[in-house]
Amino acid sequence: MPSTIVRSACPYDCPDTCGILATIENGQVIAVSGDPDHPYSKGTLCAKMNNYERTVHSPDRLTTPLVRSGPKGSGQFRPISWDEAIAMIAEKWRGIIAAHGAEAILPYSYAGTMGIIQRNSGHSFFHRLGASRLDRTICSPAKDEGWRAVMGNTPAVDPDSITESDLVILWGIDAAATSVHFLHRAAQAKKRGAKLLVIDTYLTRTAAAADHAFLVRPGSDGALALGIMHILDRDNRIDRDFIKDNVQGFPELASHILPEYSPDKVSALTGISVREIEQLAATYGQANAPLIRLGSGLSRYGNGAMTIRTIACLPALTGAYAKPGGGCFGGTATSGAFAMNEITREDFMARPTRIVNMNRLGEALNNLSDPPVMSLYVYHSNPAAITPDQNSVIKGLSREELFTVVHERFLTDTARYADLVLPATSSMEHSDIYRSYGSYCIQRAIAAIPPVGASKSNWEVFALLAGELGFEQSFFRQSTDELIDKVMSGDSPWTNNIETGIINSGKGVRLTVPSDPSRPYLTPSGKIELLNPTLANPLPHYLPPHAAEDPGQFWLMTAPAFYGLNSSFFEREELRSKQGGMRIIINPQDAADLGISDGSVVTAWNSYGEVDFILGLSEKVPSSIAVTEGAWWIAHSPGRRTVNALTSQRLTDMGRGSTFYDNRVDIRGKT
Repeated sequence: MPSTIVRSACPYDCPDTCGILATIENGQVIAVSGDPDHPYSKGTLCAKMNNYERTVHSPDRLTTPLVRSGPKGSGQFRPISWDEAIAMIAEKWRGIIAAHGAEAILPYSYAGTMGIIQRNSGHSFFHRLGASRLDRTICSPAKDEGWRAVMGNTPAVDPDSITESDLVILWGIDAAATSVHFLHRAAQAKKRGAKLLVIDTYLTRTAAAADHAFLVRPGSDGALALGIMHILDRDNRIDRDFIKDNVQGFPELASHILPEYSPDKVSALTGISVREIEQLAATYGQANAPLIRLGSGLSRYGNGAMTIRTIACLPALTGAYAKPGGGCFGGTATSGAFAMNEITREDFMARPTRIVNMNRLGEALNNLSDPPVMSLYVYHSNPAAITPDQNSVIKGLSREELFTVVHERFLTDTARYADLVLPATSSMEHSDIYRSYGSYCIQRAIAAIPPVGASKSNWEVFALLAGELGFEQSFFRQSTDELIDKVMSGDSPWTNNIETGIINSGKGVRLTVPSDPSRPYLTPSGKIELLNPTLANPLPHYLPPHAAEDPGQFWLMTAPAFYGLNSSFFEREELRSKQGGMRIIINPQDAADLGISDGSVVTAWNSYGEVDFILGLSEKVPSSIAVTEGAWWIAHSPGRRTVNALTSQRLTDMGRGSTFYDNRVDIRGKT
């Protein structure tokens, strides 16, 4: 039988959402490659998605429902049928609802798939059930809040405008690992004469592409931004005409805040020399169209929203927001292009139910009452690996009375604690529509192959459960493709230019960003709001992060992995081996002072737990910094826990987000 080529999209939590060409033969994916016709990714894939067929057809794929036959965490299961599994869930939930109420049931999901339908398909079901709601804030809500504090609902610039930038600053983003196509564009801008700068806490892979890298102390980026603004104002490198017409609050910022952030003070806060601060400010002030590309790690400190807010103010001082190629890009927000209510269906709630923050799952499982959490339903997520305070999460998952269902492709750390495991489809086995948060592209994808084994998509399982529980809404009897048509059906200026035939063919297409030249800034005042009177802190200023006063010699950087993504891709042995095992990387002098050696097993520890790592040494990591990459599975780690046994359930200053980068540890040789 001849092979065929099917267009698809990368389903993972990455800003680029690359277009894929899948080669199909005899109902299997035999190869994947980048789609050269995709408007943003233009034919290249990252190191993780190359050979994606090895994930789709891994011998470790779950192919049938499993019920626990041994102790929780043992990974001991026996197969059952789908009919038995669905009936078991319904029976357990009816009993829990009768005894405790439906809020004793908690869903847990996040970004294991980024498809609009499969990612959000549980919302309508759990709204109808009356379950507790999950506050899905584990990634970067503080980043969003910081942007909105200054720019309101103003859309981010198109990342392709970088062709007109003469200065690109990659601030807190290892684009080589997390946004490779933006890095390609930055490299092209550099070839055309633009300067490329990196600001980060250690020398990442991305730093190698830069003209210069500035290394800041963790969580001090906001102070650096204020120091730059101090110098711009001092040296009269600001665009006063732009400020007068387009900016609210500059006089207040200049008189009440900026005088406090002299180069000497900022140097003490950030660890950057006064000379480098002056150099950075002069380079920024002299640029005609400087573009700042923000990462998300900056927002994962206790001061994360204030940090983003402060950096977002910088382009306002020089008028860069009005210049093609200038401004600040943290990501795109395109939910307005879709009729999201057609899939989330908040109207199915009989009343608003309680909200549980996903970063505090450990606290919820162990301490929540009235009612306690009696059932956890996990889909496209791996909270035992990716959620803060791993020891607390695993303690909760170990509760014998907790009925846990996990819908997954592999036997993850979380699945090992489940009472019931349901086999999930991969993106090649179900339809969906994908939007990006790193560009303005969308793409519709069809199922390229039949489901592997007896696996089912999220939507299929929720439809089965709705039927078993007797939900009366016809909504739950729709197909995935009918749902896609509905979320695409709204009369939106974002999508009015898209031809139905093109989007339905599977090609990636660009959205049209709505704009009004008479109101370029979508804030309450219609101006860029350096002064935001609705906030407790009306003006931006520096806030120290949580861990500024914590004990511990090393600040822990829970960095993205080049060959992994959060806890995804760790099912692939060849990608694990390329990372050299689960490592913690420190400066060689720190290792010498501690008497520990490269390649040895060491223990990192703090008040939350202790974790064994393979030690790596690098001059690219400053003293007193410890870098770990990726959220490894316990099955592939040197010990009994992974990195999130060292991270806190503390939240960000705004947005209730995670603080993965805001923790300290000590390190000792393994005894």
